[in-house]
Amino acid sequence: MEALIVFLPLVGALVAGFGGRAIAGHKGDLFAQIVSSGLLVLAAIFAWITFINVGILAHDAADKAYTINLLHWVAVGDFAFDWALRIDTLTAVMLVVVTSVSSVVHIYSIGYMHHDPSIPRFQAYLSLFTFMMLMLVTADNLVQMFFGWEGVGLASYLLIGFWYKKPSANAAAIKAFVVNRVGDFGFALGIFGTFVMTGSLGFDAIFAAIPGIVEGGDAGQTFQFLWMTLTPQEAITCICLLLFMGAMGKSAQLGLHTWLPDAMEGPTPVSALIHAATMVTAGVFMVCRLSPIFEYSETALTVVTFVGAMTAFFAATVGLTQNDIKRVIAYSTCSQLGYMFFAAGVSAYPAAMFHLFTHAFFKALLFLGAGSVIHAVSDEQDMRKMGGLAPHIKKTMVMMWIGSLALGGIGIPGTQIGFAGFFSKDAILESAYGAHTGIGMFAFWMGIAAAVMTAFYSWRLLWMTFHTPARADERVMAHVHESPNVMLVPLYLLAIGAVFAGVVFAPYFTGHHFAEFWGDSIKILEEHKALENAHHVPVWVKMLPLVVGIIGIAGAVWVYRSGLERGRRIGEFWGPFYQFSLNKWYFDELYNFLFVRPAFAIGRFFWKRGDGQTIDGLGPDGVAKTTAFAAGRLSLLQTGYLYHYAFAMLIGVVVLVSFYLLAH
Repeated sequence: MEALIVFLPLVGALVAGFGGRAIAGHKGDLFAQIVSSGLLVLAAIFAWITFINVGILAHDAADKAYTINLLHWVAVGDFAFDWALRIDTLTAVMLVVVTSVSSVVHIYSIGYMHHDPSIPRFQAYLSLFTFMMLMLVTADNLVQMFFGWEGVGLASYLLIGFWYKKPSANAAAIKAFVVNRVGDFGFALGIFGTFVMTGSLGFDAIFAAIPGIVEGGDAGQTFQFLWMTLTPQEAITCICLLLFMGAMGKSAQLGLHTWLPDAMEGPTPVSALIHAATMVTAGVFMVCRLSPIFEYSETALTVVTFVGAMTAFFAATVGLTQNDIKRVIAYSTCSQLGYMFFAAGVSAYPAAMFHLFTHAFFKALLFLGAGSVIHAVSDEQDMRKMGGLAPHIKKTMVMMWIGSLALGGIGIPGTQIGFAGFFSKDAILESAYGAHTGIGMFAFWMGIAAAVMTAFYSWRLLWMTFHTPARADERVMAHVHESPNVMLVPLYLLAIGAVFAGVVFAPYFTGHHFAEFWGDSIKILEEHKALENAHHVPVWVKMLPLVVGIIGIAGAVWVYRSGLERGRRIGEFWGPFYQFSLNKWYFDELYNFLFVRPAFAIGRFFWKRGDGQTIDGLGPDGVAKTTAFAAGRLSLLQTGYLYHYAFAMLIGVVVLVSFYLLAH
């Protein structure tokens, strides 16, 4: 069954991509949609069965974690490993997230992409994306993980640039691919370093070797990296930072985040899949999977915490001022990923995975809800041109409200009443406080600041879209309509998760007996008690996220309750700060100045001077020009006059006779 979960999406991709129209003729579009969606739904059912069996019902170690060998893959002397599926609680959680969100995205796409001329290609790309993510989360070794890692990068490139006739889509796809190559370079170096240190790429062997290396290993053993000679402890820190560099790229952390908002150029279902279940969640999963390595480097954990906290804060500040409805939600994803990383940084890996789990439902709901809004207003995405939509698309509005309440983490502390994000986000903030470290407190306050801004921009989105006076022209408003059921039913399913996923699964993921649920899939050292301490934080720590959330909501309603004018005046008052946020802290401009323009200048120099003038000039072009020049000069000898030829013959005879006389 586990193998079917992984490979059913691949079968769907192959059938939809290569056999849709060949098999079903003019009904090939519908055939591709039904086959790919049906196989994903089947995979999701199997994933939930696996999750219940492994995560909830299993108590023996053999049932809690096991490996399914598929085939022998690499065998070079003593260096050998298989292509295998690693099944444990961590894997089971990701299987549920990936297949559940992907299946509803597939179904939603039947309605959203109804008029697109390339439906089989789109469905094939979606299923390929899902297969690659499943290969990543079931990997039993670093090479297999890297295969899935690069696979989701390929699939994201194909889907972001799906509408390849749009230059902006092509540019966004290239940007995502290139930025991720930076992170992937670090990830690859981390894999190499892990092999050098442990002599293996299999997770079990690596995890078993790391404690011995830290606690002593070979006396005086050192490792060389660039110009540095590292002790085993320093080498582990270096490896963790390199691995985290890969996670920063995939999960769009501060510095390598610039590709994420541009990824909105792809169709909306793609945005939902990237932001909720695949691609961006890969980095969080990787850090949690490699927790047996990260736990032995306090420096690396501190860096993870700092980067995550700064990302949560940065992305929230940018989300305050964006006007594209999808970009607001995209920066929200970036911010929520920051929460997940700083949870992992304080060793609260279960809290990070819990937020990943709940976030998948409400973020997919928000993106697909935004798609329903865009579908209703004739593909308009600028919220300044919306407003007044509540009476026309009431079902979509309710779904967007549910998603925003979950994102805002609204709930009553000390009770079981709250939306999904309330349980998971509060667990992260309480864990950061419970870490009782300086970096933990920094993350806690950055998370609180991000929470108030999250509430503000979420309700800003709701008010600008649904509850302010209509700003679209009469032609657009005349055609505003609710989405078909094939698009609404997926929203209903995701809304169930956004409402109940927190209260149902909190006792398992982060409750008092979380260690039994996670088993050996996550490692936390005895001295790292952030998650345990989270259950005993002061009352004000538990209440603060709700208080700042209400403040953020009230602020957004006050600013936008009657239109956009008050918000415009506030933007003018804050002047430079507003522009700083609107322009995303000028990261794109900075990178353009530091990297893009110099790279183009260097490329242009080698193209024009190196390739054009030097290589071509002295090589093919030079030879051709010399030949043409010589031929032109020799052609002057062909005058057509007899006395010229007789004179040339006489000169030739004189030269030959002179040469003969001199030689003898």
